[in-house]
Amino acid sequence: MREISSDYGRVVVGTKDELFAQAVALTEAQRLLSRPGRVLWALTGGSTPAAFYQWCVTTRALPEALVRETHFTVSDERHVLLDSAESNFGNAERALFAPLAVEDERRHPWMVAWPVAEAAEAYRKTMLILAGPGRGYDVCFLGMGDDCHTASLFPGTPLLHDDGGLLFGGQEVPGKGWRLTITPTGLLACGLVVVMALGAGKADALHRVMRGPSDPLIVPSQILKTCAGRVVWLVDEAAAARL
Repeated sequence: MREISSDYGRVVVGTKDELFAQAVALTEAQRLLSRPGRVLWALTGGSTPAAFYQWCVTTRALPEALVRETHFTVSDERHVLLDSAESNFGNAERALFAPLAVEDERRHPWMVAWPVAEAAEAYRKTMLILAGPGRGYDVCFLGMGDDCHTASLFPGTPLLHDDGGLLFGGQEVPGKGWRLTITPTGLLACGLVVVMALGAGKADALHRVMRGPSDPLIVPSQILKTCAGRVVWLVDEAAAARL
């Protein structure tokens, strides 16, 4: 593996298996720094996390203590029921939590059966109990779309303009429906942020984020510059081709 200098956090470049192993190592290190038995780990959605879940289960990569002491959630969610193939939490539950026998009381989905505003408020209350006032996730996993969105913070969407100082919120994304998501303020409150971006299809977006003009309203992943000291990007050689 190698590292690239960036204003947006550490950029670690390696093979898929090396990056998945690094993701586990980073999370385990953060667990050892966190409150015993109360680690809050937010996963994310997409094809790379799905491959990561399969790898974790197949290789038994997650330490037993990490599974036993962690409270699991997702950093953003579509406003769909958990049995939907589009549900980030539902997919994590089927592919990771169930195979690893994660206890039900350590699984914390967004309340997607409720209207968005009520779902976001209920989730904020749950996270307040788990994390404490003004605290986000101990470990927040994110991805990045071809349009440079991260979590459910898409170019030009309302929470990028004003999140009201709230750590979590909901918003309608034109053409994509209603979303529940960590906010820019929430990202600032996390202990560690890990962004996975794999494949040649991410090369242009990664270049825009790290080498292009600074405009987080149009390039949402650039908001990570505000907490760069706690951000690690895990990218393969194909994604890093333009850096």
